[in-house]
Amino acid sequence: MLDRPPDHIIVHHTASPNVSDTSRGHAFALSRQIQRFHMGTRGWDDIGEQLTISRGGYVMEGRAGTLRAIARNELVVGAQSLHHNRHTLGIENEGTYMKDEVPAKLWRSLVETCAWLCTAHNLDPATAIVGHRDYNATDCPGDVLYRRLPRLRREVARRIGSDTGPPEDDDDLDAEASRRSFLAQHRHRGRRHRR
Repeated sequence: MLDRPPDHIIVHHTASPNVSDTSRGHAFALSRQIQRFHMGTRGWDDIGEQLTISRGGYVMEGRAGTLRAIARNELVVGAQSLHHNRHTLGIENEGTYMKDEVPAKLWRSLVETCAWLCTAHNLDPATAIVGHRDYNATDCPGDVLYRRLPRLRREVARRIGSDTGPPEDDDDLDAEASRRSFLAQHRHRGRRHRR
């Protein structure tokens, strides 16, 4: 655990099937399945991402100690983004969003979770919320979810009361170009992978 907060929130997808089961039982089973895969197959000491959101909107602690760290404005180091684990917090969202839309329950929970994290860590959603592909050469979090990140930033900003622009402003191209330029300077270009 690091005694400082994250400076970015990385949005991921699990690249798993877009199932119709949105129950709490399914969410818990998903979390256990991810943990087995990350620990057993990848050899990590726990789930890579700090938080997991199911398609039913259930938010679960991924990496152990994350909730305690958030409450203390600290960071549990994850394994969610090569070369960027010591300054970011990862949220994995159940499903594959290359072409399919994000379920409404998952979306609402993602907005609420990002608002909570931005408040807890004093982060500006306009610059702090990024996609996995902003840091690594990957398809994650899928084309559809990635294209929705500007909307996520705006909705989080409105929720925490930091939005200075009009709600209907969908194309803040200067801010987006500036954010992409900053991230490009800090990006690691590794081999392309699906997660």
